[in-house]
Amino acid sequence: METYGPEDRALFESVGTKLYEELVSAGGLPIDDSRLLKGGEWADALDQLRAMGLARLTADGARWEAQDPSAVQSRVVSPLGQEGARLLSESSQWANAFGALAHAWRRAPGVVTGGPFTYLPLEEIDPFIAGLVADCEEEVLTAQPQGIRDLRLMPTGVLRDTALLERGARIRTLYQHSARRDSITRQYVAAVTERGGEVRTLDEFFNRMIVVDRRAAIIPSKETHRVALVVREPSVVAYLVDVFERSWERGRPFTSREASVMKDIASEQRSMTLRMLIEGHSDPVSAKRLGVSPRTYAGYIADLKEEFEAETRFQLGYTIGRRGITGQDGDDGPGNDPET
Repeated sequence: METYGPEDRALFESVGTKLYEELVSAGGLPIDDSRLLKGGEWADALDQLRAMGLARLTADGARWEAQDPSAVQSRVVSPLGQEGARLLSESSQWANAFGALAHAWRRAPGVVTGGPFTYLPLEEIDPFIAGLVADCEEEVLTAQPQGIRDLRLMPTGVLRDTALLERGARIRTLYQHSARRDSITRQYVAAVTERGGEVRTLDEFFNRMIVVDRRAAIIPSKETHRVALVVREPSVVAYLVDVFERSWERGRPFTSREASVMKDIASEQRSMTLRMLIEGHSDPVSAKRLGVSPRTYAGYIADLKEEFEAETRFQLGYTIGRRGITGQDGDDGPGNDPET
């Protein structure tokens, strides 16, 4: 049975659905429609709809017409669900198999923990975190600025974290506001919040951090993100927890869709964009600090130009400076012009 991946879904969402809606509304399209011919804007989408059984030729072979999507949906979605269930089961069995090794290692005499600070190379980071979380008894605190970027890691993360929650431990996670637009992150958040996990977002940029039971923290190395630093020094861990708690208090609940919350989030992202301009950061640096792509950041700048009636970035900067705008909440409205 044919399965479909992210690239197929992207084509289906961006072009295929438009073509299907056109076939339905127009009662079909002639086979010589230039948009459907080889090289046309809908040619690839037509091939996809034909393969799925969502489009077929009329009896006289003169037109393409739409077909009922209800039967096709089960053929496409069911195999994906079955594969996901298989991967979750396999992941669980591997986790159980390694659990016995971890317990044996911890029981062995003379095991060296590496002191209060331990450096982990890239290939050891995920296994170490998995073992630490498996032993968690009370709480995991996570700061993850840009959300979950790798779809392949999502089932493993969901399985690990939901198992932790079902054991009665607590999970609190911080993302940047931009993570709300990431579909993979939304899937993860839905799974963990359903079981009691808590997730909030902030406008500010912050580094990755995981704290387990307030006894061990994992943070990036200063030199490179390919190396992690494990911190077991109680005073340093306590300091990192305090930093997390202060950020947590300012965070907005991820699952909230209240108009006031969404308005506050939009305002905070706008204020941070202003601060990036005022501080003179380059576009790539500013985009990273906001947790968005350079293209999205350019859109934020375009919105500010329109808001402040500036044609160029220089004019925008001049207007911001003249009005004494700092990018802090409440002082950056376009009406705050000392000359008006």
